[in-house]
Amino acid sequence: MKFNYQAFKAIYLHEMDRFKRTLMQSLLSPVLSTSLYFIVFGSVIGGYVEKIDAMDKLIPEIEQALVKVRQALTDLMAKGQITERQFKLYVGRMGSNNNAKFLSLFNLLDKLEKYSEKVILEKGIVTKQQLSNLKAHLYKQILISLRLNPIHQNIRMQIREQMDFAVILYQKGLYKLSLKILDKAKALALKNEEKYAAYDIVEFEKLIESQYITRSLSNRAQQLIQEADDLRTHNDLTSQLSNLSLLLYERLIKTGYAKSDIEFREITKFFYENIPNIVQSNLGFREKLWYFKAHVWYSFLVQDFLSCFKYSTKWVVMFDENPDMIPIHPVFYLKGNNFLLESLALIKSPEKFKKTLQKMLITIKSDIFPSNDNLAALSFLYSYNNRFNFYFLKGNFEEGLKILPDVINGIDSFKNQIDPHHIMLFYYKIACLYFGLENYEKCILYLDKIIKNKHLKMREDLLCFTRVLSVVAHYEAGFDYHLDAHLRETYKFLIKMNDLHEVQKAMIRFVRSLGDIYPHELKAAFVKLHKELKKYEDDPYERRSFLYLDILSWLESKIENRPVGEIIREKSKIINRKERNSIEV
Repeated sequence: MKFNYQAFKAIYLHEMDRFKRTLMQSLLSPVLSTSLYFIVFGSVIGGYVEKIDAMDKLIPEIEQALVKVRQALTDLMAKGQITERQFKLYVGRMGSNNNAKFLSLFNLLDKLEKYSEKVILEKGIVTKQQLSNLKAHLYKQILISLRLNPIHQNIRMQIREQMDFAVILYQKGLYKLSLKILDKAKALALKNEEKYAAYDIVEFEKLIESQYITRSLSNRAQQLIQEADDLRTHNDLTSQLSNLSLLLYERLIKTGYAKSDIEFREITKFFYENIPNIVQSNLGFREKLWYFKAHVWYSFLVQDFLSCFKYSTKWVVMFDENPDMIPIHPVFYLKGNNFLLESLALIKSPEKFKKTLQKMLITIKSDIFPSNDNLAALSFLYSYNNRFNFYFLKGNFEEGLKILPDVINGIDSFKNQIDPHHIMLFYYKIACLYFGLENYEKCILYLDKIIKNKHLKMREDLLCFTRVLSVVAHYEAGFDYHLDAHLRETYKFLIKMNDLHEVQKAMIRFVRSLGDIYPHELKAAFVKLHKELKKYEDDPYERRSFLYLDILSWLESKIENRPVGEIIREKSKIINRKERNSIEV
């Protein structure tokens, strides 16, 4: 049989061609990905170092954070956010660091019931001089381990990770691969309204293109320049709106609502001087959020609650029309719903309030809503704060009493995530709840938590009305023996705060005169006070008194000798009938 050289040659050449075609998949791809893995994580993690220069300035903060590091580790483990096995697997990736000192410290802290520096030093893991650096290094490695956990991944982290990969490829001289990654990262950033990240990406693309012309088309430079200009314009606008929102929020937290025409004009002037002149249709999703937020804060400050309802509704509707944005901007979703609920409470719309609250609670519990400690704290704050508001709207104080254990436990659980102002706000609402239930001693107990907090930075108007409610509660509780002293103290405090308005003056005069009123004259006195206060119900600056305490319903309960909750429930039924035709979303 004759050997067919032509057939052999054809088969050989065909197989060699196939090998070349599959080279990238079969050889280069795994080699490249493995190399990148070690490059990225090797550069991020590195080996143990005796001195961490970058952390030096943070040592005081780290020391403070790690005083109870054992408790922190316990919390993370209990929540399933980090496990001993997970952390050790992460360390195991580092090879030479399997027996590193920071891992020994981790193991020791995991076994200790209580953090003790003495025990750590006795174990001989590290010297006293090295302990601060070692704790800082352990802290850093725990954070890196948490970052690698998919539980903590989000769009921003994904974008930053891709940018890190692009930087590494650029430094290795792999410009085409770097640009390819940047393209994908930019598309991801623009899709999810992360325009600050998109701008950084475009600037990096410009750097590469100006240094090494790779795939450039004739209009590539102009394209990048236009992209950078557009993104810078959007980012500048976002920055202006967010700055304005922050300043308005700061004012609301410090002083509360406008108290006079002078303050109204001052706030209005400030707002319109700083609000950018824009066309809403030209705004992206995120810019619209900040635009609506600025208007909401302004509306709150000048007590234009219908305007607040209008802009917060637009805010929430945006998420309803773009549900894919909820997991990307969950904080904005929560805040928008909270503003809408607060405005519905202020314009007294209980049925719409109920529907909005139910929808928010369903979304929070759904699979699309992310889960982390920050969102858990905000969800608790807004959920229970607005549940209180709903019970107050409906006069269902007994229902409010049922959620108190959850509120008290939540305050304790989230005490590190919730600021003191909002904790005191919870105490004020609990006090109002007990006032409505006619449990005046419990009411005074929670009001005292606010009054006796000497380091409290809380809205001045809330502090003032806390004092006024305390005076009324002392009267109702029959604590006459120090009522005069309490009245004088409250009067001085209101003058100091420059918050002594007609409603407050009338209340203080009334309580002060009670000692001279005979029992059979008491009803007539309540009627007189009710008539005097009723005329301020629609006053733009005096009516805020009724936002913190339904004084008129309390007076009506005294006149008619009925529980205040019953009075409010009757008013709520009337409001519900009017509501059906009054407000359209």
